[in-house]
Amino acid sequence: MTSNVSHKIKKRSLANDVFITPLELAFKNICMIEDDNYVWYDPFMNSGSYFHQFPDNGKQHLWSEILENKDFFEFVGNPDVICSNPPYSCIDKVLKKSVELKPKYISYLIGQGNLTARRIEFMNVNGYYLQKIHMCKVFKWYGMSYIVVFKKGDGENVISFDRVIWRSDV
Repeated sequence: MTSNVSHKIKKRSLANDVFITPLELAFKNICMIEDDNYVWYDPFMNSGSYFHQFPDNGKQHLWSEILENKDFFEFVGNPDVICSNPPYSCIDKVLKKSVELKPKYISYLIGQGNLTARRIEFMNVNGYYLQKIHMCKVFKWYGMSYIVVFKKGDGENVISFDRVIWRSDV
């Protein structure tokens, strides 16, 4: 049986990247960061599923929201943690901007098709390793989603990969 959601997504003419993260899932993502004594940044705040649940640690947390004329791609600052649900249609651009900000952690809720060997390799080359991954399913979202936590510094990815194109017809 095929999902109606999958048919609707495949036939749309424009990307629709506005999906509100369930509060409990946003909180789960936040709790995956080992320490909460940081300046947290939500680059895609929307309704505040993430931002309004950041740790109350006395620090001024940061946010951007394109609908509020605060564009993540124009953000200048020094957050310790970037944590949010980014638009999947521009994930490469999101990762590039995220590593430019040089936080200790970059943690996103992304679609399963967005976690690729090329993107993990990009993060590794820029000094981040995939520290944690959590699989989840959100009602009415297409396919599985992953919470990924990339940590700056030396470490091993929690999964292995290669970029070889394997063939059996050679």
